[in-house]
Amino acid sequence: MEKESIQKTPPRQESHQIAEQRRVRLSYIEGWLSLVFNTILFGLKYWAGLTSGSVAVIADAWHTLSDSLTSIVVLVGTKISSKSADEDHPFGHGRAELIASIMIGMLLAIVGINFLIESIERLRNHQTASYGWLVIIVFVISVIVKEGLAQFAIRAGKKTESKALMADGWHHRSDAIASVVILIGVFAGRYFWWIDGVMGILVAILILYATYEIMKQSVNPLIGEKADDELINNLAEITGGVIKNGFDLHHIHVHRYGSSTEVTFHIRFLSEISFREAHQNVTVIEKKLKEDLNIEATIHFEPAD
Repeated sequence: MEKESIQKTPPRQESHQIAEQRRVRLSYIEGWLSLVFNTILFGLKYWAGLTSGSVAVIADAWHTLSDSLTSIVVLVGTKISSKSADEDHPFGHGRAELIASIMIGMLLAIVGINFLIESIERLRNHQTASYGWLVIIVFVISVIVKEGLAQFAIRAGKKTESKALMADGWHHRSDAIASVVILIGVFAGRYFWWIDGVMGILVAILILYATYEIMKQSVNPLIGEKADDELINNLAEITGGVIKNGFDLHHIHVHRYGSSTEVTFHIRFLSEISFREAHQNVTVIEKKLKEDLNIEATIHFEPAD
């Protein structure tokens, strides 16, 4: 009687699958939390703006609402990027998350530029901040909630290596900083008429800098980037564990698709070796890269001479 064959997923490969599931789960949690809290904050800020007659508060309310839009982008980007590979997309859909990050970066840029223009206009027109206690309470709540969302999104993004989550976290933080500026204007504006405009310019610069960092981290993988030192060292270490008689690595190319990474490189053997043995070595290296680093490798091997 033949024994039924049972296929098991290698432990390390299984851990990569668990990490991907955790990334998707945290992205969904962050996206829905952000959507709910930002919508509530928008209502509170808009109400405070109408009550106080403050254009700045109403404008910041719409800034908060833009965070809800970026949360929708995160949710849609996560949904698409978690889809498995198919015939039309053999490398999966991981780069949808990078596209989502770029969209968040563009929204941040618009917010930053509008903030800059509005702050300059305030200085030109000698406008001051004049808010009541309702505005103070609402914006204290806003700072606490937005910084809490930012901490959650950024930590989850670092833990899961999700650029979209980190981008959304910076967007939350930009709103928290904007709320702090308005609070500063409440207490300092009575002494310095220009404080609201100057702090607004500083916030705009911070927002635009965050935009630059987000766009750089998202655009580079789409354009194509060189292998970093850590990856090169990992390739050399795993290759050295298989090939004992010396080798040379070159032509290393990296292609990242979200959490999926494809690497192609050449191995030149530094000692005589048969074709069969070289092929066996390369097969073992490709398997170890998949199990240890979750990297799909394509390797070209060359003779010693």
